[in-house]
Formats: sequence, structure tokens, C-alpha cells
Amino acid sequence: MAYVDQQMSGNRIVAIILVALIHLAVGYALVTGLAYSAMQKVVERVTTVDIEEPPPEEEPPPPEEIPETQPPPPVAPPPPISIAPSPPQIQTQPTIPPPAPLAVRVPPPAPVAPPPPPPPRVQPKSPTPKGAPGNWANSNDYPSRALREEKEGVTRFSVQVDASGRVSNCSVTGSSGTPELDTTTCSLITRRGRFNPATDGDGKPTGGSWSSSVRWQIPK
Repeated sequence: MAYVDQQMSGNRIVAIILVALIHLAVGYALVTGLAYSAMQKVVERVTTVDIEEPPPEEEPPPPEEIPETQPPPPVAPPPPISIAPSPPQIQTQPTIPPPAPLAVRVPPPAPVAPPPPPPPRVQPKSPTPKGAPGNWANSNDYPSRALREEKEGVTRFSVQVDASGRVSNCSVTGSSGTPELDTTTCSLITRRGRFNPATDGDGKPTGGSWSSSVRWQIPK
């Protein structure tokens, strides 16, 4: 076994030396080849010289001819300038218009009154009683309660009379102080009162009013 290991180690060393020699040979070949090519380029650059020819010289232009100077033409002197003094300034006074007249407010005309109606052809009349109004209420109509209590007084009334002459409404305008006497007054006048109806401007019957009073007094 020891013999085999020694033989293997010797072979490995030989192989390593051969590889190293090969690398050295290749490196030397590369270095010498590159040095040769570089030297050849340097020789070419040194031996090759670019010689530029100088440009031809330009001839100077001929001198310009200077024209002979001629005297300027005669110039007439300017006419004299007359300086007149400026006219005095005229101050103008603006015309102020007169003030506008004050507007006078005219009152509107008074309304015209309508013409009065034409006078009636016939004088209107109020209703008038037929017969004696004193008979419409008498002592026999005295209310029993007011008689027992000895109530007396005056009842004033007003009646509305229609176109037929009958009483359509009665109202007390002045009380006697006793309700029984006031109620009896309007009841008797409405039932018994008869009138000549009122007439208008044409003489036609129309409604109207009539007023009076009844004195209630206990007979002795």
C-alpha cells in the first residue's frame, strides 16, 4: 500500500509541473505576440508623417480710388421769422341759466255734485190713522195685574204700516215702567190699528211709519 501511495504522489507532482510549464509557454507566446504587434504600430506611426501643404497666399485688393471733393452747392439763408406777441387771454363768463320755476301744485277740481233729483209730481204723504186712535186702547183693556198693583204710566210706541194700511210691526220707544202695560199697548195697536197708507211721489201707496203714545191711568 505504501508503494502505491508514493507512486500516486509522484505522478501528481509531474502532472502539476507539466500544467505549469504549459501555462508559462502560453503566457510567453501571448506576451511576445502583443509586444510585437504594439511595436509594429509604433513603427508605422513614427514612419508615417502627414505633411500638409500651406495654402496659397491671397493677393491684396487694389486700393480704392478716392473721388475728388467738390464744393457744396450754395444754400439760401432761411427767411426771417416774425415773432408776434401772443394775444391777451380772453376770460369768458359762463352764462348761468335762470332757475327753473317751481312747480305749482294745482289742486284737483272739486267733484261736481250730481244734479238734484227732479221734484216729485205728487207730494209724498205719511200714513194717517183711520177713525179715533183713542179707541184702540181704553180702560177696559187695563191689564189685571197692573190694575191690582195700581201701576200707571205712559207707553210711547212706533208702528210700521204697510201699503195696505195695516200695522206690520210695533216697537216701544218709551217704556211706562211696567212691562205688562208696554206689551198690552203694542198688542192692542197691532190688532186694532187701521191706517190710510203712505203714498210716494207718484201717488202710489207705499209703506211708512207712525208714532204715538198711550196713557195708562186707573179709573176713579
